[in-house]
Formats: sequence, structure tokens, C-alpha cells
Amino acid sequence: MSLRSAQVRTVVLLFCGYAACYYCRADLSVATPLLADELALHGVSHAQALVHIGTITSLGVFAYALGKLFLTGLGDYWGGRRNFLIGVGGAAVFTLLFALAGGLPLFTLAWSANRLTQSIGWAGLIKVSSKWFNYASYGSIAGILSISYLVGDAAARQQMALLLAHGYGWRALFVFAGAVAAAALVANLLWLRESRVEEGHAEAEPNPALNLFTSCEARPPSVAALLLPLLRSRAFLLVCLLSFGCTIIRETFNTWTPVYLRDFLGYSVSDSAGVSAIFPAVGAVSVLLAGWLSDRLGPTGRSLLMFLGLIGAALALLALTSVPSGPSGSLLPVMLIAVVAFGLLGPYSYLGGAFALDFGGKQASAASSGIIDGIGYLGGVLAGDSVARLAMTFGWRGVFITLAAVSAAAAVSAGYLHLLNLRTAALKAAPAAAAAHG
Repeated sequence: MSLRSAQVRTVVLLFCGYAACYYCRADLSVATPLLADELALHGVSHAQALVHIGTITSLGVFAYALGKLFLTGLGDYWGGRRNFLIGVGGAAVFTLLFALAGGLPLFTLAWSANRLTQSIGWAGLIKVSSKWFNYASYGSIAGILSISYLVGDAAARQQMALLLAHGYGWRALFVFAGAVAAAALVANLLWLRESRVEEGHAEAEPNPALNLFTSCEARPPSVAALLLPLLRSRAFLLVCLLSFGCTIIRETFNTWTPVYLRDFLGYSVSDSAGVSAIFPAVGAVSVLLAGWLSDRLGPTGRSLLMFLGLIGAALALLALTSVPSGPSGSLLPVMLIAVVAFGLLGPYSYLGGAFALDFGGKQASAASSGIIDGIGYLGGVLAGDSVARLAMTFGWRGVFITLAAVSAAAAVSAGYLHLLNLRTAALKAAPAAAAAHG
């Protein structure tokens, strides 16, 4: 098989596998209004039901963050394919377990285990990508693979909305999601390969300017050799900080958009599930555009696009604070959610994708991606229980004001990263220019 054909096969398998994982995340968000109604039948108030579900969400995100920080680096030792298969397989098994569970303790256990096993999937995807593609296409490849979770999220919400419209309950949503993940697992087990070297092609080329490690595919000699180059890089740590802030916003919209649409704007349960797909759907367009632009603007262009996107997201979040409650029929709040998605999700995809590939290369891309995403999801923990309590105390306007402040602070960090990148580029260009005139 030609290299191009094998690369297309690899992208399709990784794309479908990771999209399937998001069926096993969107299900809880879509099912939240129905779960809240079911808990109300057992004497739990609507507000307290949302807090309980928010707690389940936060514990799941915390498990996901721990897995990102402490388990993803295994992919740099035993291979990205194994990480990826565990992620997809865990999503299938524990989502089906959630469907069979009854009561908050079992819901919490199944959801946390689902998120823990999924935590190593993305790093596995990045590790496999580092061995299949040259650095010149990192932005485009990471962009294409990043829309897998947005396409999966949007498709899941739309299909689950149809199930709800036809009278199916919340358990059917989880069975459906688990079946999708199981099918993706079988396909990847059969056809996904760790590296293009396995099929007789030359090794992929890492980024010569930003890669902090050697250019070979060998395992790092020690944990210190794996972690210290990353932790000593100011640019890498700044990317981690950006991940923290951006994940708070992203996870809030992923989790609470259906509840906001139903409780604040008066949508039906099925309509709120369908309309909530606007966030990942518009985000997919943003990710593709951002990935394409980043390969043409280079590493310094990524930080500039992040700065501009986060400023736009902050302004849209502020505008959401002026939206009145109740079923007005206005498309304004949906359009503003779309603007937040467009400004946030394209630049967000750089963090655990193209930036992780740039810093980690073929040796440490799994650890690089895991640390960036892990710190991000520590911030994402706040999107569950804390946002639920914030909404109960200060209303949705209070939520959006808080998120606008987070987006503005992240924009400042992106601006500083851009200055660092410009300085690094100038320092690297100076010796080359001197040699040219020497």
C-alpha cells in the first residue's frame, strides 16, 4: 500500500474511533434533563438534582485529568495504538455499564471509569500521528483529527435528539453510544498500525525548531528524560495554562448547553439536545480553518490566532449576559453560542494537538499531549459542580460573566505566548542570517 493510502486509512480509523468516544460523553449532557426529572420522582429538587449531576460530571473530569497527567505517558513506552484501543474500549464498556446502573453511586462509578479510560485515548492518537506524518502537516492533521470529537459530539446530539423525539428514555442513549464505540473498537483492532515504518516507509520527520527531543522513534531512556525538557520550557508551561482556562469554557458548554436551553430559554428536551449541537458543529469549522491557517502562518501564527479567537469568545460571552430568559423565539443566544464556539474551539485544538506534536515529536508526543490536556481538565473540573452552584446562586448571567473573565485572561496569556514565539523565531533567524552574510 502506498504511503498516502496508508495515511488516509490511519486518519479515518483515528477519526472514527475518537468521534465514537464523544458519543460516550455527549450522552450524559443530553440525558441530564431526563435524569434530573427522574431524580425528582425520588424526592430530589430540580436544583439539587442538577448539583448531583454536576458532581458526577466534575468527578468524571477529575478522573480524566488524573489519567491525562499520570497515564498518557505510557504511550511513549508501549505505543500509541495500545493507548488508543484502551480509550475506545473503556468508553464502550463503561457507557453500557452506566445504562445498566441505578442510583447515584453506580452512576458516579461508571462515569468516572469511562472518563479515566478515555483519558489516554487522545494521547495515543497523537502518538500514532507523530509516527505517520511529517511536521509540515501537523496543523492540518491535528485539525482534521480534532474535529473528530466535534463531529462525534454534534452527530451524537442530533441522533440522540431523534431517539428522544421518538420516545426513547435516557438509558437508550447510553446503549446507543456504547454500541457506536464498540463498532469503532473492532475496526481499529483490525486495521490500525502503530507506525508507517511497520509498512516499509521511512520514519516521519519531527519539527526541527520546536521539538525538545531527539528525532528518532526510540523510547525515552527514563521518566526524567521524558518530563524535564517539557517542564523546563516556558512556552510549554504557558500552553498548559492556556489549556486550563480554555477547558473550563469548553467543558461548561459541552455539559450545560442543553440545560441552559431548556431551563432558561424554554426549549423542549429533544429540541435542546438538537440545538446544543451548534457548539461542536461550528467548532468543527473553526478547527479546520485554524489548522489550515496554522500550517501557513507557522508556530507564531498559532498563538496570534489564539489571541484573536479568545478575545472574540470573551465578547460573545459578555453579550450572552444580556439575553432575557423565556421562550422569545430569538436566534440571538444560539448565534452567540456559535460565536463562542468559533472563537474558542479552533485555537483550543492547537493545545493538545499541533503544539503537543511540536514539543514532543515522536519520542514524547503522548506525554506532551497528556500534560497539556491533563492540566486543562483540572480546570474542566470546575465546569461541573462549580458551574451548577454558580448557576443556582447567580443565574446564567453570572456563569457567562465568569466565563468571559476566564476567556479574557486566556487571551492575555495567548498574547504573551505570541511574544515569546516571536522572540524565539528572531533568535533562531539571527545565526542563519549571519551565516548567509558571512
